[in-house]
Amino acid sequence: MATRLNPYLHFAGNAREAMEFYRSVLGGRLDVMTFGDVGGGGAEFPDDGVMHAFLRTDDGLELMASDGHDPDAAGPDRVSLSLSGDDAATLTRWFEALAEGGEVDVPLEKQVWGDTFGQVTDRYGLRWLVNIGSAPA
Repeated sequence: MATRLNPYLHFAGNAREAMEFYRSVLGGRLDVMTFGDVGGGGAEFPDDGVMHAFLRTDDGLELMASDGHDPDAAGPDRVSLSLSGDDAATLTRWFEALAEGGEVDVPLEKQVWGDTFGQVTDRYGLRWLVNIGSAPA
């Protein structure tokens, strides 16, 4: 098995909602294990809180999340997620879907390095960097 770098997102109680949203944008299969599934989270975590969520898409994307310990963990300065590739239609569709209910920080447009790039902060406060590579000449 190849080594992979997977973003792991820590939410303050809305991990399931966020991961279901990302699945609606990116597609794929979402598996969720709650604290209740493993015997309960005690006083600190509700039984229906997400202990671990894993999203795997048909495009090979993987994203993990949990309802973390830090109530500020979902803030935009905690993590940036980068989507890169050369499938302009798919990446543009994802950018637009992530922007719904969020804010476009940098419009998706041609940049000085030759690629199309945009940055959006989604409705959950996470920052996404989308880079669409130029087709080889």
